[in-house]
Amino acid sequence: MDFSLTEKQKMLRKITRKFAEEYLVPVAKESDEKQELNKTAFKKMQEMNYFGACLPVKYGGAGLENDTIGFCIVIEEISRADAGWGITIAVHNGVAAYPIYKYGTEEQKQTFLEDLANGNKVGSFCLTEPNAGSDAAGVQLTAVKDGDEYILNGTKIFSTSGGIAGTLLVVAKTGDKDSRREMTVFIVDSKTPGYSVGVKEDKLGVRASNTSELVFEDVRVPQENILGQYGDGFKMAMRILDFGRIGIAAQCLGLGQAALEASVKYSNERVQFGKPIGRFQGIQWKLADMACAVESARLFTYKAAFIHDKGEDFGTASSMAKLVASEAAMQAAHDAVQIHGGYGLMKAYPVERYFRDAKMGEIYEGTSEVQRMVIAGNLLRKGV
Repeated sequence: MDFSLTEKQKMLRKITRKFAEEYLVPVAKESDEKQELNKTAFKKMQEMNYFGACLPVKYGGAGLENDTIGFCIVIEEISRADAGWGITIAVHNGVAAYPIYKYGTEEQKQTFLEDLANGNKVGSFCLTEPNAGSDAAGVQLTAVKDGDEYILNGTKIFSTSGGIAGTLLVVAKTGDKDSRREMTVFIVDSKTPGYSVGVKEDKLGVRASNTSELVFEDVRVPQENILGQYGDGFKMAMRILDFGRIGIAAQCLGLGQAALEASVKYSNERVQFGKPIGRFQGIQWKLADMACAVESARLFTYKAAFIHDKGEDFGTASSMAKLVASEAAMQAAHDAVQIHGGYGLMKAYPVERYFRDAKMGEIYEGTSEVQRMVIAGNLLRKGV
């Protein structure tokens, strides 16, 4: 097995880390406090084509549509600097732009992908509702056919980038009242009459990332905006989430790496009882456990990306990656705060933010409990 990166992937890491250190690290604390993405960083993200990371050059993208490991490296390095930006780019690419490229018609690609690739429009995936969280089949937002259009009515919540999104993938109920899984995915432009942004959530972590309630009141969507097949929305949503979880795993990986690096630095600098605290076994064991957890997350994440690019079934691998990486980030952030002691509780040190950000990773795009259900269900079905 070859664990080495290609020269292109090494260059991606070098370039993205340099970019993140220059444009994201200096404003990450302020972005967290203001609960918004820095405008200068946003423009630089557009210039660097990070919004088009997963799209072919043909549609204005960066050409990583067949290099998911490269995509993971980009998300990892961005998240190492600011997890809020990490989830924004991961969601925009993984569950909005890429699904249109993967499952859309050529007309849909021509219509939507260029604006998504250059960041003129931010993408959002809209599945969660007040009564449809882990139970994704409980969607109640309806789409009723009226001539060549569908009329959408209902509410979505917890939509990442929803409040700033220009293009939305909306999962709507299109079956009979008692049919839980007959759904369809629609591509919706945010300028469509009847669509509005509701409450912007005041979150624990990744606060720079916009998370909002979205309201649909008689929103008319043309039939040609159906993504995939009518009535196939539940399966489509699950496929979209399978790929999206690889990006979230990469985000958590970057966050865990940041917590580890901050802890190593502090352990070499902080002196207690006449010597750096890194010389105490209690601290060393924490650092070792953190390093093992982060490296395990990296291997799981890159393997899921590798399997995806081989064209094989990657659903179980992506759930494993998301589960392991999110829990590794939480462990690393928890231990980072503990290593920093009292300073770890203060906003002057980034580990306080890492701790809040890491908790989010164990919940969005499928909780750890849901990932375990998915993994176990797949194992039982396959008899392995």
